[in-house]
Amino acid sequence: MKKIDGGVTAAKGYKAAATAAGIKYQNRTDMAMVYSEVPATIAGTFTTNVFKAAPVIWDRNIVKNIGKAQAIVVNSGIANACTGTEGDMLCQKTADAAAEALGIEADAVLLGSTGVIGMQLPVDRMQAGARTLAAQLKSGLEAGTEAAQAIMTTDTHKKEIAYELEIGGKTVTIGGMAKGSGMIHPNMCTMLAYVTTDAAISHEMLQKAVSEIVVDSFNMISVDGDTSTNDTLLVLANGMAGNDEITAEGADYEKLYEGLNAVCTTLAKEMAADGEGATKLMESIVLGADTKENARILAKSVVCSSLTKAAMYGCDANWGRELCALGYSGVQFDPMKVEMSFKSGDQEILIFKDGAGVDYSEEEASKLLENDHVQIISKMNMGTESATAWGCDLTYDYVKINADYRS
Repeated sequence: MKKIDGGVTAAKGYKAAATAAGIKYQNRTDMAMVYSEVPATIAGTFTTNVFKAAPVIWDRNIVKNIGKAQAIVVNSGIANACTGTEGDMLCQKTADAAAEALGIEADAVLLGSTGVIGMQLPVDRMQAGARTLAAQLKSGLEAGTEAAQAIMTTDTHKKEIAYELEIGGKTVTIGGMAKGSGMIHPNMCTMLAYVTTDAAISHEMLQKAVSEIVVDSFNMISVDGDTSTNDTLLVLANGMAGNDEITAEGADYEKLYEGLNAVCTTLAKEMAADGEGATKLMESIVLGADTKENARILAKSVVCSSLTKAAMYGCDANWGRELCALGYSGVQFDPMKVEMSFKSGDQEILIFKDGAGVDYSEEEASKLLENDHVQIISKMNMGTESATAWGCDLTYDYVKINADYRS
C-alpha cells in the first residue's frame, strides 16, 4: 500500500464539482458533488446524537434499505438540523433536482449538510446548486480538491487523502475527503467524511469494515466534547478496479480493510489537528491496558480533558492533569504501575513512575510541548492492549470562533 496524491476523485470512475451557491457564505464555494459513473455499493455510520439532522436520516435510510448510490451532494454553512418537516422536504427536493440533472433515481443521491443548526436551507439555491454541480462534474485530482474545499466551515484547510494497493492482481485506489474543526466528539462524529474506492465488495462486507474501522479512527478524536447532529461517514465502492467481488473475510478483505483504515485514520487525525483555534495535535497513546475497550476509554479521557488541553496550549508540563484524566475515566487500574511520558519526534521525557513524579527538567519538558505534535504516552502495565486517541490544545481562539460563529 502506498500513499498517492488525491482525494475522492483518485479512484476510477469518480468525478466531482464545487460551486458557490450562496447558501450562507459569500465569495466562496459552498456546495460540492461527488459522482460515480456506475452505481456504487455504500456503507455508512452516523451520529448517535438523538437530534439527527435531516440529511443523516435521509442517508441512513438509503444505506440500510438500498445499499447502492451514485452521487453525494453536500452543502456547508447551514446544517439542516432541527428543521422539522421543512428540512425533510428540502432533502427530497435537493435529491430530486440532482437526480433529474444526472439521469438517476432520487434514492441514488446521498446528502450532507454542515453549519448552523436550526436555520432553514434556501430550497431554490440548493436545487440550482445541485443542477450546476451536475453540469460541472469532472474527473482529475483538482476536482476532488475543489470539492474538499467547498465543504469546509471553520476548517483552516481542506482535508483529503488517497492510497493505492493491490487486491487480486488488480490496482485498487481509495480516496477520501473530510471536514471538521469544531463540535467534534464522534460517537458512531460537525464532522463529515466521504470515502471512495474502485474496489468491488458486497454491501454486507463493506458495512462490516466501516463499522469496525470507525471505532479506532473517527471515534477516537475529540476537539471540544460536543457530538454533532450531522456526523456522517459514507463509503462508496463502485467495483471499477475489476477485482473479484469481496464477499467474505480473507486476504482480499484484509487488504481493503487496511486501506480504508489508513484513509479514515489520516482524515481523523487531520480533524483533530485542525480543531478550532488549535496550535498543535495532541496524541494520547495508552499501552499495556487490560482490555481493548479500557485502553480506548483511557486514551480518550486524556484528550478530552479541558485542563490537559489548556496545559498543552500553555506548554505547561503539569502531568497531574493527565494522570487525573486517567483516574476519572472509569477504568480500574493500579496507580503504582503507571508510567507516563511526553514525546515529540525523537525526544521522549519520562515524567511519572512508581506512583510519583520523576526527576526531569521542567524546562526541557516545556520546550518539548512547544512542538505542533505532542504525544502523551501512558503505560498501564496491566496487560497487552493498546489504543490511541487524538485531540488538540484549547486556546483563546476557540472561544472567539464559537462566540461569533453565527455572525
